[in-house]
Amino acid sequence: MGAVTDVLTMLGVIRKALKLTPLPGDTPLSLGSMVAQRAQQSPDNVMVVFEGVTLTWGQFNTKANQMAHYLKSQGVKKGDAVALLMENRIENLACVTALAKIGAVAAMINTSLTEAPLLHCIKSVASVKVIVGQELLSPLSEIRSELGLASNDIFWVQDAALSGAGVAPEWAVALDFEGQPGTDLPQTAEVTLSDLAYYIFTSGTTGLPKASRITHDRHYRMSLGFSSILLNMSEQDRIYACLPLYHSSGMFICFGSIIHSGGSMFLRRKFSASNLLREARQHQTTCFAYIGELCRYLLHQAPQPDDADNPIRKCVGNGLRPDIWMEFKTRFGIERVGEFYGASEGNAGCVNAFNKDCTVGFCGARHALVRYDVLNDELLRSRKGFCQKVKKGEAGLMLMEISKDAVFDGYVDPGATQKKILTDVFKKGDRYFNSGDLLKQVDVGFALGLPHYQFVDRVGDTYRWKGENVSTNEIGEIINGADSVAYCNVYGVQLPGTDGRAGMVAISAKHGSLQLPAISQHIIEKVPSYARPLFIRQVMDMDTTGTFKMKKAELREQAYHLDQCPDPLFVLKPGSNEYEALDRAFYQQILAGTAGY
Repeated sequence: MGAVTDVLTMLGVIRKALKLTPLPGDTPLSLGSMVAQRAQQSPDNVMVVFEGVTLTWGQFNTKANQMAHYLKSQGVKKGDAVALLMENRIENLACVTALAKIGAVAAMINTSLTEAPLLHCIKSVASVKVIVGQELLSPLSEIRSELGLASNDIFWVQDAALSGAGVAPEWAVALDFEGQPGTDLPQTAEVTLSDLAYYIFTSGTTGLPKASRITHDRHYRMSLGFSSILLNMSEQDRIYACLPLYHSSGMFICFGSIIHSGGSMFLRRKFSASNLLREARQHQTTCFAYIGELCRYLLHQAPQPDDADNPIRKCVGNGLRPDIWMEFKTRFGIERVGEFYGASEGNAGCVNAFNKDCTVGFCGARHALVRYDVLNDELLRSRKGFCQKVKKGEAGLMLMEISKDAVFDGYVDPGATQKKILTDVFKKGDRYFNSGDLLKQVDVGFALGLPHYQFVDRVGDTYRWKGENVSTNEIGEIINGADSVAYCNVYGVQLPGTDGRAGMVAISAKHGSLQLPAISQHIIEKVPSYARPLFIRQVMDMDTTGTFKMKKAELREQAYHLDQCPDPLFVLKPGSNEYEALDRAFYQQILAGTAGY
């Protein structure tokens, strides 16, 4: 990028950023009212394309209004939490919008969850109703008796992709919105920016998934930032949307950005590396929302001479690693990468607004990278008790100051909120959000003096795999429930050719007998697919700290390496439902990055 282009890009970003003036919390503005405004402005413009169905903004708003009228008639009111368990499809977006129009709060449930974690998510936000897609009836049916909800509190939504018309089970009622008024609800005007829009569940650092509070103000600001600053979207743009809508990226980037810009989306249930370029060309998608793993999967596809001959020119997401950044841009003809860094529940983040390479960008809020002891998993403080900033280029824990300009909305659980707040960081009484991530400052050339960063790794009891945060404590509790397990220690390990960390568990078996088939069945049935440890290490005893916290550093370092680990190792191969002994042939495939993970 030339110096003149650099300056023009930065000036454009500054001009747009100055327009993002914060609005008062009592401003009557919400996700629901913004959809209505967009439908009024561009009623005949395409809003979404999904599995052969195309809806305009006007048609989508009418559908959402009909759903809102129906849900209101069934007793849903402002402030109510309604769990939404549904795959990516138009009805998902319509349900979120309908609830927002009422002033109710959608609890966006991870579609991979089953049993205890699923039950926890629904109940932790005191859901008064559940909306479930036909495609996900099975996991809900398994916990239905524990929900404490009547059959008329569970709404079933047909999935046209499934064979047969489909009939709601006897323990639910069909969300029958056909025939309802398509007009906007008057009460939508009473929903303000400070009201809750939806809950996004995050693993956080420990325990079961936690519900992050997403207000209409947060949705508005984040979506506007992605649409205007990182993507520079217009009505002519169409985004390829394959990220789960239960993720903040799915809601902020894919849905929120088109509300602000008036553009459209090509919506897909799940990502498909083999179909992406063909569908991008077919539907003329100019933007792509990613997580880093998706970019790597695309690069794993056999190169074709016309890979760069596609309409995608702008990408936005997080997790694109420096080792594949330039290859990804060059091979697929990408002009702009709007990489960002931030947590769903965080009070601030970093944005690559200047289109620099191999960086998550700069942070507009007060922040600091501080020294952290990775081996002992603890913050390093000075003799006076304050944190110490790292040197340029040194990895440090990212902390973001909590202030009136960088509010931390936190979780539904006040205790979980407090655990993310560090006090007396640089002076008595100050408060910072603990990201739980290590970052480092990098040189990106001229950037108006704003320091730019790279993501390094997660710390503590959480690792990231397949785009999901995995809580080691949560998975450990599940595995401890297996009959032959005395206790276990879950941790993340790096695999060549993949992003994030794969799960591994050290297990001390009762009476020394591991009973591998039974443990395999227990993990497959109880643990979500993305969170299943790929490796098992059988240990006799578990090493602990002086405070009886299980040590992970040495386990992480030895990982699954046959020449370093003295204990029996077992592996869950791709497509398999049972762990087997790790042999040297498959170990070599792992090292070569050809094992299929």
